[in-house]
Amino acid sequence: MERRVFGRTGLRLGALGFGAGGVGGLMVRGSAVDQERAVARAVDAGVNYFDTAPDYGSGESELTLGRVLKSVKAEIVVGTKVRLRAAVPGKIAAEITASLEASLQRLGRDSVDLFQLHNPLAAAGAPTSLPVATVMDEVLPALERLQGEGKIRYLGVTAIGEAAAMHAVVASGRIDSAQVPLNMLNPSPVRGLPAGFPANDYRQLMLRARENGVGVIGIRVLAAGALSGVEGRHPTAMQSVPPIGTAATYEADLANARRLLPLVQEGHAGSLVEAAMRYAISNDCMSTVLVGFSDLDHLEAAIAAFEKGPLPPAAMARVAQLQARIAAG
Repeated sequence: MERRVFGRTGLRLGALGFGAGGVGGLMVRGSAVDQERAVARAVDAGVNYFDTAPDYGSGESELTLGRVLKSVKAEIVVGTKVRLRAAVPGKIAAEITASLEASLQRLGRDSVDLFQLHNPLAAAGAPTSLPVATVMDEVLPALERLQGEGKIRYLGVTAIGEAAAMHAVVASGRIDSAQVPLNMLNPSPVRGLPAGFPANDYRQLMLRARENGVGVIGIRVLAAGALSGVEGRHPTAMQSVPPIGTAATYEADLANARRLLPLVQEGHAGSLVEAAMRYAISNDCMSTVLVGFSDLDHLEAAIAAFEKGPLPPAAMARVAQLQARIAAG
């Protein structure tokens, strides 16, 4: 497994990261035996970053990782998150601390390698987002205090929300990582978005991250499964998943994904899933890419795809052509 530099942290992470979220569902709704086998296989393949959050299965993902990772002898990096529910001024630090303590208890750890804000960001605030001022004035000081206490090694954000807000936080010099949605249905974190393309414009956020020494964790690389190009979902997976950063509905994402099938038909990749995974690591701004799994076959497919490495230039050029067609409608 290729190892990549993770921003200015000094860490080197496997190109494939283990997503323990609820979308794939293995670490939330899978059997204990399959969970243990999956983690062992991932570590054996060179995966060394495991990502979870309290929201994944209402703590079940953290409990599962805490149980399974006790038997892992390899050196690994574990990240979890905090989502502020009310964000009441003056009480944010206490809410963050309480969330971290609960996560550490579930994980069975005294500290965590990476602790990330899980709220969407907005320039001036919105009903479901945090304003940049709140992040700068209250959230980051709380995280920095916990870092000083040795409870967390590095701090980061899930970079979703308004582009201007995300760029401001990434450029602040105060975070170590950003989880950025990048996939073939939204190339804007790494290049200009084609006019009319049905996606949020992240304005080359990954380039801004690299300029500021911020490690990038790729998320939604399969667009919550739409980039399989196949209808129907695995029984272990979350059955309804709203898009992040792409088209307005999952159905629209699925239709656009099928317009990328020439990549497979022309021999650029063995499957659309493989193409999507390899696309995600075809930019050197990317540190590691989170993939969620529903079963062991999904894990094996991901390992095989990542071992093939980035898509070659001809395939990337073909992706850009097909994306232009999507933009044209």
